[in-house]
Amino acid sequence: MTELLQQAIAQVAKLSDEQQDEIATRLLAELEDEQAWQTRFEATTDAQWENLAATVRQEILTDKVFPLDEIFPIEK
Repeated sequence: MTELLQQAIAQVAKLSDEQQDEIATRLLAELEDEQAWQTRFEATTDAQWENLAATVRQEILTDKVFPLDEIFPIEK
């Protein structure tokens, strides 16, 4: 176990049982989500990646893309 993870667990251990369970639930869900994404990435073929890249290139050429700042504006 890394030192940083040990520090995090030590801090969580100071919380109430309810708070510890809430954090554990979120952490387990995050780990499950990461595993699902890893599985999907590993199952993706070169042909699928190439198809995705071709689709993106076509969208760029036809102006079907938007700057991220327009989609997710930065609030000041």
